[in-house]
Amino acid sequence: MSRCRLSMLKKIKFTQLRQGMYIQELCASWMSSPFWQKSFLIDSQSVLNKIKVAGIQEAWIDTSKGCDVLVEETKSELPLPVKSEAPDSSPSQVRAPITYSEIESVSMDAEIGRAAKIVDKSKGAVFSMFSEARMGNAIEAEQAMPLVEEIAHSVMRNPGALIGLARLKTADDYTYMHSVAVCALMIALARQLRLSDEDTREAGLAGLLHDIGKMAVPSGILNKPGRLTDEEFVAVKEHPSAGHAMLLESKGVGQIALDVCLHHHEKVDGSGYPKGLKGDQISLYAKMGAVCDVYDAITSNRPYKVGWCPAESLKKMSEWSRGHFDEAVFQAFVRSIGIYPVGTLVKMQSGRLGVVVEQQVGKSLLLPKVRVFFSTKSMTYISPAFLDLAAAGAQDKIVSREDASTWGLKDIDRYWLGDAVG
Repeated sequence: MSRCRLSMLKKIKFTQLRQGMYIQELCASWMSSPFWQKSFLIDSQSVLNKIKVAGIQEAWIDTSKGCDVLVEETKSELPLPVKSEAPDSSPSQVRAPITYSEIESVSMDAEIGRAAKIVDKSKGAVFSMFSEARMGNAIEAEQAMPLVEEIAHSVMRNPGALIGLARLKTADDYTYMHSVAVCALMIALARQLRLSDEDTREAGLAGLLHDIGKMAVPSGILNKPGRLTDEEFVAVKEHPSAGHAMLLESKGVGQIALDVCLHHHEKVDGSGYPKGLKGDQISLYAKMGAVCDVYDAITSNRPYKVGWCPAESLKKMSEWSRGHFDEAVFQAFVRSIGIYPVGTLVKMQSGRLGVVVEQQVGKSLLLPKVRVFFSTKSMTYISPAFLDLAAAGAQDKIVSREDASTWGLKDIDRYWLGDAVG
């Protein structure tokens, strides 16, 4: 049988790995792997060193794409022949994934540390993927699915943790972390809309890839601190079409990701771009992408402006929603992150100021968990206190959202981040 028609998968020990082998999958979680790709060629000693440092003990190799183990080591290892065109030839696809409904919700304190690790690794993974696109290379989108799955699991455990952390991006890493944030927001929104697990994954991948066309826009324009010229704005408006073209040349990209990439700047009144679609001409997923993209953009610090407070951003979006967003999708988005999203500064009936720490699953959007730290009566900081506004007998309540600059407050995010993130 011709070797080009047969994929030879073999599970081997780390000690048997050598240069020239093609890794189909490392026997480790995506978080513990030092690589963003699932499959890759061992083309240098440094790659082997990374695997060793990560403590990975076993790996699946594909001997039809790279070297086999040395002859004297083959006696104890029997290869598994698999037709390369079979959709389930990857060993990772043999394992049945856990359904999202099986994932138990946890507190912010329990999730924030894990979410921080995912966000940190995601930034490097998206940077690598987008760099390939900027150099004109086709990306392999299926390699991003482990990242999407990690983000999805974190969102299912506690959406506020990863979404809140992704909002704290700097202007320098905005393009990459914006993609991570929109991925998480799309997953949270898909859960609120009760989409299937598969559609939720695809929505997450669409969020991760929606802005890849910006790699075709000169970085000087993307990061320009001042107002864009008409010519520069035209260049930016080309990114959905450029991204769509990139994804058509890539592997593992489904119709949902292609659609969201091309149409996430469409508006329901027809005033968007690139096609000027309106109403039902825009798919559900593109409508979702439009909401998630705008929310993260306006809550993030950019070279030309400071991000708005999460609750203020929702207020602004509600004012635009009649012409810009699909009303039902926008309302579902608000339910997915809360009227007072994590990180919102609020004033309590008692006169104390606090930061929203966590949403209450299955409870009123008006009753989040809050950590108060400042007295507006004495104009002094007070010992931080945690309030569960949905608890029986709760005496305080939110009366307004506030702007930190009005009260001369700085670095208020530390009150919801806690000690879990160093």
